[in-house]
Amino acid sequence: MLVESPPEQRAETAPAPPNRRAVRVLGLLVSVLILVLVAVASIAVGAKELSLEQVWHGLFEESGTYGDVVVADRLSRTVLGVLVGAALGLAGTVLQALTRNPLADPGLLGINAGASAAVVSAITFFGVTSLSGYVWFAFCGAAAVGALVWFLGGSRGATPVRLALAGTAISAALYGYLQAIMILDDAALGRMRFWTVGSLATGDDSTIEQVLPFLLAGFVLALALARPLNAMAMGDDTARALGANLNRTRALSMLAATVLCGAATAACGPIMFVGLMVPHVVRSFTGPDLRWILPYAAILSPVLLLGADVLGRIVARPAELQVGIVTALLGGPVFIYLVRRRRTAQL
Repeated sequence: MLVESPPEQRAETAPAPPNRRAVRVLGLLVSVLILVLVAVASIAVGAKELSLEQVWHGLFEESGTYGDVVVADRLSRTVLGVLVGAALGLAGTVLQALTRNPLADPGLLGINAGASAAVVSAITFFGVTSLSGYVWFAFCGAAAVGALVWFLGGSRGATPVRLALAGTAISAALYGYLQAIMILDDAALGRMRFWTVGSLATGDDSTIEQVLPFLLAGFVLALALARPLNAMAMGDDTARALGANLNRTRALSMLAATVLCGAATAACGPIMFVGLMVPHVVRSFTGPDLRWILPYAAILSPVLLLGADVLGRIVARPAELQVGIVTALLGGPVFIYLVRRRRTAQL
């Protein structure tokens, strides 16, 4: 015969609930470890397989051998992937919070379209042929569209719906312009074909140096917006009661997303779905608190991007499949799943 323990005894023997903050910190550390492992794989895996010993030699004991040159090239590509992945993850998180749209990604406000249209214009009308030239045109195009979306969205009276509608309308117009130019200009079509799919293969030290200041500024600004965006998530009236300045928060969020998306797109071309998928995955185990979502997204988005890049090198060896294609193939089914979920309309 089983005898039930008294309530006091059951309370004493029941395991204490885990410290949620400690679990989140531990999760961040595990995420960093995963990122390090994926980064090592990004350096080691390619058309030429490298052992861990060769990777170590190329990183810390460089002597100019062929293996060391390969490691140096892949290291630049990996660093760019980490920076761009973090930028896309943070931008997607900020845009989802800003527009209160859980399906928002860096393309929602037309920033990718602005960068792409600027690159096409640079090729067609200014004869730009180098990646270093593309970077600045792409960034300026993204910044111009971000400012235009903010103006058309109501500026001081901007609302999530107005911003999303303005971004969608501008994107449609710019992609129409882009397609028209590419059809009429064979040279632009040939040069844009590789850039528009999104790739880390063109990453080098020069590209990193050009976009790094913008990315660092965007990282700091996005992380600093966690508290005011948390307040806005509870509604405009509640946010005002908590002392949040709605117009300033929205303007700074637009600025952060524009800088991050513009720099990332300028460096690698438009890469879709990273900024959409990762915030959803993170939100499933951190909850809605952006003070945790943003750091997790900054770490796990590069994991996805570098992982997709490594996968693209494996499946098409000895050639490679551009990372933008791989993320689109992975992101399509995930996007359909998110749309069909009943809780999609809520952050």
